[in-house]
Amino acid sequence: MLTPAEAERLIFENIGSFHREDCPLISAHGRVLRNDLQADRDLPPFDRVTMDGFALRAAAVAAGTRAFLVEAVQAAGMRAFKLGPEPDACIEVMTGAVVPDGADCVVPYEETRRDGGTVVLVGDVEACRAGAAIHRRGSDHRLGAPIVRAGTFLTGREIAVAAACGYHVLTVTQIPHIAVVATGDELVEVDVRAAPHQVRRSNDHALRAALIAAGYSHVTRFHLRDVQHEIEHLLWHIIAEVDVVVITGGVSKGKFDYLPAELDRQGVKKIFQGVAQRPGKPLWFGVSARSTPVFALPGNPVSSYTCLHRYVLPALAHASGRTMRPPPMAALARPVEFKPKVTYFLPVKLGHGPRAEITATPDPSNTSGDFAGLVDTDGFVELPADPSEFAAGTMAPFWRWF
Repeated sequence: MLTPAEAERLIFENIGSFHREDCPLISAHGRVLRNDLQADRDLPPFDRVTMDGFALRAAAVAAGTRAFLVEAVQAAGMRAFKLGPEPDACIEVMTGAVVPDGADCVVPYEETRRDGGTVVLVGDVEACRAGAAIHRRGSDHRLGAPIVRAGTFLTGREIAVAAACGYHVLTVTQIPHIAVVATGDELVEVDVRAAPHQVRRSNDHALRAALIAAGYSHVTRFHLRDVQHEIEHLLWHIIAEVDVVVITGGVSKGKFDYLPAELDRQGVKKIFQGVAQRPGKPLWFGVSARSTPVFALPGNPVSSYTCLHRYVLPALAHASGRTMRPPPMAALARPVEFKPKVTYFLPVKLGHGPRAEITATPDPSNTSGDFAGLVDTDGFVELPADPSEFAAGTMAPFWRWF
């Protein structure tokens, strides 16, 4: 049976890349960038004043000049004034203004005393060196320099760079249309009074919410009863019309688990079924004839939710062209014993140790059906199949819930 790493590798090898599209900057937050963003001019584009004060010549201060005549006031957004030729010339400047032509030093207000049109230096004159309180042109990035790389998930920081560099339209990954399909005769809608033998639909709501939180907003929910001809008809339409299919339930060995056979009949090539893990052993993955990835997750709520985070979300990020980073590591806060020779996905609460390290306190759910048991957890750690005992302080990859 496959290990989680082997299953992930097979998924990545068989899932195609999502299409690109142009997106207005105003709508690009949360998207994946597909082209590098480059500086369209030097940044900053001019020698910029970094403190309110007076721009003057550092050489004049070094020569002993302490009183300066204010020639003008220059605010941000104004063209640069030119400093007069006299050694005692200065220009009052505001933060963000262009450094006046001929000036090479800015003395902040706090280091001066104003007497009419004259400014007297009263502070530390040794600090009045060339370049003081000046942000030099191009000192951050030069024209043409790449600043944000393709594959970056766009947050406010990258949006700021795009705006500053004149990118009013960005090339990003198209948001895939994802179908979340709940299966089973026992399922009823949330607003229905459930009979003793029924349960309300929760898996498809949970998966949809997690997908949206992760940045995949185009999610449609479906329900398949355990009726073979209904599964055949609706499944064909779903696979034909969406970019990704995520099914929960109906993939085990039960008498009414029609999905694996029906997927095969409809031309969905099975890549694998079954992973040596708990929870989530029955996980199934395949690809349709039109290259639509199909994930069939177990029906138990904890198994389904865990597999979404361990496999589906990383696969979507990979297909989006997003730069992949390994999960962060966390240290077990107390010993854990797990006898089965399979990978253990253990729900945990995060904290911090005495050296500010991330700690993970085990908080396993009662069963794989105990979805409510995950409410107070932050995610899960991935513990390998061997050994069966893990001491406190053992480092393990951590996967955060969305």
